[in-house]
Amino acid sequence: MKTTLSKLPGLAALLLAMPAAALQPGQRVDDFRLLDHRGDSRALYYHADAPAVVIMVQGNGCPVVRQALPALAELRGRFGPRGVEFLLLNAQDDREAVAREAAEFGIHLPVLLDPVQLVASSLGVTRTAEVFVVDPRTRTLAYRGPVDNRLAYGAQKPAATRHYLADALEALLAGRQPAITQVEPVGCLVDMQKPAPASYAREVAPLLAEKCSGCHRPGGIGPWAMTGYERVRGFAPMIREVLRTGRMPPWHADPHFWSFEGDRSLTDAQRALLVRWVEAGAPRGDGPDPLLAVTPVTQDWALGKPDLVVEVPAFDVPATGVVDYRYPRAANPLDRDVWVRAIEIHPGDRSVVHHVLAGIDDPQTRGRDFVEQLAALGGYSPGRNPLPYPDGAGVLLRKGAGLRFQMHYTPTGKAVRDVTRIGLYFHDGPPAHELRLKFLRTHDLRIPPHAADHAVTVSHVFERDIVLYSLMPHAHLRGKAARFTATFPDGREEVLLSVPNYDFAWQSVYQLREPRVLPAGTRVDFLMRWDNSARNPANPDPARSVPWGDQTWDEMNAGWIRYRELAPGESARAAN
Repeated sequence: MKTTLSKLPGLAALLLAMPAAALQPGQRVDDFRLLDHRGDSRALYYHADAPAVVIMVQGNGCPVVRQALPALAELRGRFGPRGVEFLLLNAQDDREAVAREAAEFGIHLPVLLDPVQLVASSLGVTRTAEVFVVDPRTRTLAYRGPVDNRLAYGAQKPAATRHYLADALEALLAGRQPAITQVEPVGCLVDMQKPAPASYAREVAPLLAEKCSGCHRPGGIGPWAMTGYERVRGFAPMIREVLRTGRMPPWHADPHFWSFEGDRSLTDAQRALLVRWVEAGAPRGDGPDPLLAVTPVTQDWALGKPDLVVEVPAFDVPATGVVDYRYPRAANPLDRDVWVRAIEIHPGDRSVVHHVLAGIDDPQTRGRDFVEQLAALGGYSPGRNPLPYPDGAGVLLRKGAGLRFQMHYTPTGKAVRDVTRIGLYFHDGPPAHELRLKFLRTHDLRIPPHAADHAVTVSHVFERDIVLYSLMPHAHLRGKAARFTATFPDGREEVLLSVPNYDFAWQSVYQLREPRVLPAGTRVDFLMRWDNSARNPANPDPARSVPWGDQTWDEMNAGWIRYRELAPGESARAAN
């Protein structure tokens, strides 16, 4: 209940009407996902079981924020043990600047970065140091305003006489609504941008065609097809939701570190353009509709006609139950050695094929790592686009060597027969370099029950100079985040890939646009983190101690590294 001025005489100077666009107490707070200044992913829904979530607007250099932080820290120490979550929100400074401010002023809370102000605008932020208290039970706004009245009118008082935030939290913890729900903020003004409305024909539709229609087309893996304005308008609220929560597009690499081929992500500006177009009512406007040209998925080979097509032996997937991983073989019909430059995998029935690994069964290499051989050629998973191997690199398929696969099938309620096809593309002759694969993992994995952030690091030291091409982390339903870090012989560290919001449903290979040379003696650390708590909605059983295992209710920490060795006498500059 919102308290009126007449019921609180003497507070009229503080309890002022908020701007018309501001979110009012009692209104719903939309879910969102943002990266914080440390590179971790934060989502509002994750705290659904907390009694309250506190979000304070932070801004670098604002004296009011710096003065308010000790009071907020004191309240965190008081209410944090009772389950209340505390976060900061920055809608005006870049990541490096926020990290410096946090280090200088001892900010230990996560600072959520909102560079295009999608969250800030939905809350109606106007000033820093304003606090938003969310009631997770209803995901509604319970209080907005300053921490207390110590900073009223911009002049700090010796002590507070009104403890707005503390009173609001005590009320929520007692199952009541706060008596005071809204007080004018007193921090520094935030420069809230007011972008011009987007044009559907010139901006929105071309962006959807480029970034989304590859999956959202007739016959694609997307649940609906972007075949014109009317279809997009009907799904506009869902588009806004999946963009704000980070579920779409399915690309999970932190853009702060490097760039990758096949990047499906949207820039912050592109994401803001689409969300604000939806919030403006998804207007059609004038001009042609580029989405009318979206064509259905065909069985054509994206990389062109293969030099060889191999069928994986047919398998009858039952309607229900659990299908153990299958390891079928296929004969190699060639009478000569060939060097493979690319592969493309076409599942026979995409609804039941979770993933495919394609490898080589070569008697001359059977002493090598089994899994590295099993995935030597590549793999398939939903949403992965086929990419040729890097220029000048290939994988040798010897005459007489067979092909072997790992097939992961997931029953969907209907019995089907799958015949997956593998298209292989060959170099005209031996390439300059042999493409290699390193597989990092720990089979003695054990994730404790209810562990919200269990982490394991696996390392490998490369004894020779290498050129790094691609990285891929793999875990199952409890996977939370992953990171590959290089430590060079001189002690310097460099993040090669960070995946702060790992999603089991999308198994992406991250191929560097600019390959990295790692000198001999470089150690690569693969860090995997899991969430085995009840807050993870995909968790099959939070009370279980989770081991390594093939099936999705078990776990993995699998780190794939594609690389080649530098040739003797080859310089690092020439390799790049």
